Amino acid sequence: MTVILHKIKAYLYDNTLTKDNPNDFIARTASERSLSVKQICEAAASRGGADVSASAMEHATELFLKEMAYQLCDGFSVNTGYFTASTTIRGVFDSPSETFNKDKHSIIFQFNQGEKLRAEISNIEVEILGVAEASSVILQVTDMKSGSVNDLLTPGRNLRIVGSKIKVAGDDASVGIYFVDATTQTRTKVDSSDIVTNNPSEVMIVIPALAAGTYNLEIVTQFTQGALLKEPRTATLDKVLTVM
Repeated sequence: MTVILHKIKAYLYDNTLTKDNPNDFIARTASERSLSVKQICEAAASRGGADVSASAMEHATELFLKEMAYQLCDGFSVNTGYFTASTTIRGVFDSPSETFNKDKHSIIFQFNQGEKLRAEISNIEVEILGVAEASSVILQVTDMKSGSVNDLLTPGRNLRIVGSKIKVAGDDASVGIYFVDATTQTRTKVDSSDIVTNNPSEVMIVIPALAAGTYNLEIVTQFTQGALLKEPRTATLDKVLTVM
């Protein structure tokens, strides 16, 4: 008999990613928070599963991740058992003699689940909490330059945002689209003239001139079906986006 060791809670949202069935839904994990390396190491030590201190484990993990990144940058693939990682070149080469061009081509790192992590899926119970409260949600973003989904950002190029009730509308001063620096929490607002498409389920923007780093994407809007909300609400993508 399968032993359930974990539970994931999820809400249902209108499925705006496909048009096959206008009445279907997708599930989105109700993630409590994002854990850092330090927090994971502290949890391993407090649960009694680690035979070293949390600080020693954190130090060793950071050393491993730094070396893994170095090897990936040299073109090696990595297989930890829990995930695999590889380096991929994006873009089209028009002739055998064409060289790599950063304006036309891009490098991304791809991560996929490994056998050990995949084996844990049978130990997870999923609890559907019902249809989410009628609020706005960002489901997916696509960097149109690189083709990257929920990952890379190319400043000065288009970003396609798909979701539900994400149309930017309302006269509150906070209404707009923001890139929030994950380290400094500095907020960069997208100029209203750089919102190319503005629909309830799809918004297209020109990405601002962001510095290299990691960012959270927020849409603040008063939009709802029929009338504007009195107070703005915020939709946040549950993935961190990166400017290389």
